[in-house]
Amino acid sequence: MAQNPPLARLELSRSGIQNNYRHFHSLLKPETKILILVKANGYGHGAVPFAQEMEALGAAYFGVALPGEGVELRKAGISLPILVLTTGTEDYPEMIRYGLEPGIPDLHALIRLREELRKAGRRDYPVHINIDTGMHRLGFMEREIQGLIDFIAESPEIHIEGLYTHLAAADEPQHDAFTLGQIALYEKLSTRIMEHLPYKPLRHVLNSAGIERFTQYQYDMVRLGIGIYGISATASPGLRPAAFYRCPILQIKDLLPEDGTVGYGRHGKLGPGVTRSATLCVGYADGINRHLGQGAASFSVNGKLAPTLGNICMDMCMIDVTGIDCEEGDMVTIFGDNPTAADIARILDTIPYEIFTSVPRRVNRVIVE
Repeated sequence: MAQNPPLARLELSRSGIQNNYRHFHSLLKPETKILILVKANGYGHGAVPFAQEMEALGAAYFGVALPGEGVELRKAGISLPILVLTTGTEDYPEMIRYGLEPGIPDLHALIRLREELRKAGRRDYPVHINIDTGMHRLGFMEREIQGLIDFIAESPEIHIEGLYTHLAAADEPQHDAFTLGQIALYEKLSTRIMEHLPYKPLRHVLNSAGIERFTQYQYDMVRLGIGIYGISATASPGLRPAAFYRCPILQIKDLLPEDGTVGYGRHGKLGPGVTRSATLCVGYADGINRHLGQGAASFSVNGKLAPTLGNICMDMCMIDVTGIDCEEGDMVTIFGDNPTAADIARILDTIPYEIFTSVPRRVNRVIVE
């Protein structure tokens, strides 16, 4: 056994992150603001270290899903504006305390927020109004816009900092007509709201796919999510992995055919072609899906791909390193540049988002150059 082998870790590539930020920044006008989404623990990458890198690069805003995610950033010293996309009305006191900007989906939420702002003696509190243009998940429908306008006119506690909508299929060309219809409806409804305001809110529509495919509709700000983590809607060669999931080899076993099988359920069959296995310190509790076992996936060992051997365990898994020059303590890449998170996602018939967010907090996040 290697002495004190390093733990499994998700290495955040500073050069990769910077490259991806520059790529998307180059598609935008100089004055367009960039909101970086760091919800779900920074898409699994680690919200705090990722936000710190983004703040240094010049991001204007952060977006999170839950108030607690915003509070975590504030406690870590993040001072940029933070938009909370999914809020419960019971969370408003905490959001006011930490200066978080709620995404408002309906009049009920505005009424509750105004009550809390009056209790706190606050006026002109920044909110972002979510306009439903076709996603039909959250947001004001067109028939509800007049009620919103009337409410804002009598609510000095509320300041509309932003008006936004969510594109349902910006990454799918077969739905481009629908996407353009969403943008047209957003233009109509946001303009109608702004006609009744004495100030100009930030308008933001585009997500990562939208930035790449509908750049002309960037408005005042864009919301950059999966793209900053290295996934492109257009297979752009300009993006690089933002993270490399790596772990050490705990033990190497030289095996004989008569040793029979490897792992739970005896699913790792030994034959003439399998003579050497390596045990890794990651399992399904570390985001290595059980469906990646029994040779379904291969991980990179010193530049060569080694297929999984047998079932994935809770805290460990085994790979076939027959013919690969390696030793205990060597680092193995679960995903990064080869295989990529997209490669792993294809095996599991899912999307890279799920691969990233499946890496639990017990896996260390570290910044590397």
